[in-house]
Amino acid sequence: MSNSLQKWVGRNRPPRVQISYDVEVGDAIEKRELPMVVGLLADLSGHPAEPLPKLKERRFVEVDRDNFDEIMGKIAPRLELSVPDTMKDGQSNLKVELNFEKFSDFHPESLVGQIPRLAKLLEARQQLRDLLGKLDGNDELDSLLERIVRDADELKQVRSEADAGQPAAASEEAAQTPADAS
Repeated sequence: MSNSLQKWVGRNRPPRVQISYDVEVGDAIEKRELPMVVGLLADLSGHPAEPLPKLKERRFVEVDRDNFDEIMGKIAPRLELSVPDTMKDGQSNLKVELNFEKFSDFHPESLVGQIPRLAKLLEARQQLRDLLGKLDGNDELDSLLERIVRDADELKQVRSEADAGQPAAASEEAAQTPADAS
């Protein structure tokens, strides 16, 4: 049964490392292949939230590309770090906890999403990118933003309106009297 399984794996997922050797059997030379089996014994959980079982209680687990995320979810790698807080003064430290449940958690966007301050900065960056997209070809909005940035009083007015939750166009309409509208 295992021989047929090995043949199936060889046909469908050929191993990247194939070790073969020639053996003399009588007067003939036979080519034999050795299976490539690797056992890895390591603590890959980083700083685990729960203590790991004793070494003698652990069992080997077969890992392949199909069950990699499942295995990572069981191991639950976790890191607790204290890094210099460069967003403030650089003198204090920021405590960071990173959890990895699947392989995609190692992508920079996923890492940033686990740190609240960096997630806010990424959100602001995405909003600025969206604003740039809206400015592209919209000359009226472009000139309005340039005027707001140049005029400090208008910037304060827009900021106070934004804090009040009232859009600028609505506040201008509210400021007009019925006599002005006609």
